[in-house]
Amino acid sequence: MNCMKLLGQRLMARDFDRQVAEVQIRIAIMNGYTALGIPVRKAVG
Repeated sequence: MNCMKLLGQRLMARDFDRQVAEVQIRIAIMNGYTALGIPVRKAVG
């Protein structure tokens, strides 16, 4: 949540349950982009 606030993004939903869902979706997207940047190691030999 802190990272989202640093990015200056605001929640669009007004209902608390929908805000929770919105945050979970955004976190899943951010985790997907983070996974793309992690190098894949393969054993040679």
